[in-house]
Amino acid sequence: MKPRVSLITLAVADLEAAVAFYRDGLGLETEGIVGKEFEHGAVAFFELQPGLGLALWAQEDLAHDAGLPVTPISSTAFCLAHNVMSREEVDAVLAQAEQAGGRIVKAADETFYGGYAGYFQDPDGHLWEVAWNPERLPE
Repeated sequence: MKPRVSLITLAVADLEAAVAFYRDGLGLETEGIVGKEFEHGAVAFFELQPGLGLALWAQEDLAHDAGLPVTPISSTAFCLAHNVMSREEVDAVLAQAEQAGGRIVKAADETFYGGYAGYFQDPDGHLWEVAWNPERLPE
């Protein structure tokens, strides 16, 4: 398999609230919720960078589509990482997430690899790391 991750889908309890967090709180651009005319089809898409998007889909609808039962969301099952250009930007993004309704679970601090990072959870508990890593600066 040649890896081609083009879309990350997060299951959410309340689609409208999740869209508000990512759009209004974090400033990600979206056309809003589409697919409402289809049973289990309402979803919101955000362009993260060329070729990579974020989708928010109601957890019940994602479970239905996959043919799996709804289970509790685990905050430690995976983590999305957002690398930034400076320590100051780490602090700014964490503050923005908290102001938008996210929960800071680990304040930014020096890392073992010589960087600076902290963690927040979105309102559904999805874990995000915000990091400045001098060896992996974003392009």
